[in-house]
Amino acid sequence: MSTTFAALSQRNYRVYAAGSLLSNVGTWFQNTAQTWLVLQLTGSGSAVGGVVAAQMLPSLLFSPVAGALADRFDKRTWMSWLQLAMAVPSALLGLLAISGHAEPWHVFVLAFWFGAARAFEAPVRQSFVSEMVGPGLLSNAVALNSASFNTGRLIGPALAGLMIAALGSGVDATGWVILGNAVSYGFVLLALRMLDPALLHLTDRVRRGRGAVLEGVRYVRRRPDLLLLLGCVFFLGAFGLNFQITTALMATEEFGRGAGEFGVLGSFVAIGSLSGALLAARRPKPRLRFVVGAGLVFSLVQIVSGLMPTYVSYAVVMPFIGLTVLTTVTTANALIQLTSAPSMRGRVAALYLMVFMGSTPLGAPTIGWIAEAHGARVALVVSGLLAGAGILGCALWFARRDTRALAMLRAVRRRDPVPAVGDPAVE
Repeated sequence: MSTTFAALSQRNYRVYAAGSLLSNVGTWFQNTAQTWLVLQLTGSGSAVGGVVAAQMLPSLLFSPVAGALADRFDKRTWMSWLQLAMAVPSALLGLLAISGHAEPWHVFVLAFWFGAARAFEAPVRQSFVSEMVGPGLLSNAVALNSASFNTGRLIGPALAGLMIAALGSGVDATGWVILGNAVSYGFVLLALRMLDPALLHLTDRVRRGRGAVLEGVRYVRRRPDLLLLLGCVFFLGAFGLNFQITTALMATEEFGRGAGEFGVLGSFVAIGSLSGALLAARRPKPRLRFVVGAGLVFSLVQIVSGLMPTYVSYAVVMPFIGLTVLTTVTTANALIQLTSAPSMRGRVAALYLMVFMGSTPLGAPTIGWIAEAHGARVALVVSGLLAGAGILGCALWFARRDTRALAMLRAVRRRDPVPAVGDPAVE
């Protein structure tokens, strides 16, 4: 089997990947339809940003606790319950929209509920990958998970946009599409039931006790490389991943297009994202400098997209945005999991997701306000500048810290061939 798809040689991972792909299509059904629903109900870019923030905020609030639970409980069982927890708010929102009773506050509340369930599910899903494939194929499996997610992004937004347009582009049309996401979680449940427990690479569970969350935080604080990764994904999430806001407003306000064209833009992003994930799958040894470089290129492409004069030229740039952002995120995710101790993997993954997904609520309202006050183009340029400046700042901090750590290590070795245990610079 090609090295790009090496993890699919594992039977459990093949089964899981099939169910996950169908669920990812459903996720992008809801992301697209929910954005269109909010625009239909309010016509406000700020409201779209507020809903995105409501959905992402739970990752900021609950991820540390979610990571501790991921290291404590059986991941397969825990994931099954969380699929149901995500399906319920999707079903409720879909039914409210179809019946004509949906109001903006309904979307905010259910988006928060959905985000809370996803905040608990994400670290379990991230750390469960290693149990399905083992450490040798972990980097490849992480990249293939990103490829699956972006295959869903390639299919979901365009198909959702076409369905909404075919059903009349109204509020009720979005409800049918959102219901499709509720149904899609059943495929993951079925896949989890079909896994062979004997083939899982189970890790020891962390015993119940106080201080598990703080232990994970202390572990990350002793690792400058992990802090650099968290810093990069923070600025990327806060100022770079607001596609739902900027793309919707560019399509409707700048170019005067409808739901179908809006959905197509999401699929253009996915073309590049899928390419980035597959390229990452071919890299056996992800590197820190690659994360920084790809993040800086992304910020530049984001700025360029805001300067595009026509819908077609804007669409042409979208794959490059997807390529650079997914290369950055996938490589960072692989490094987080590969370099973390197995007993800490759930908590470190949770902190990564808290920073990555939780940073969006911090940036989304600001980007939404800029877009509403000054236009989507200005919002894109400003967000690209902020993301690039933040990533560059993190890289300069790490370079200074890394130089100091190497100097301390050399000094210790000159005095004593055995480094002092507990020295953060040495560890």
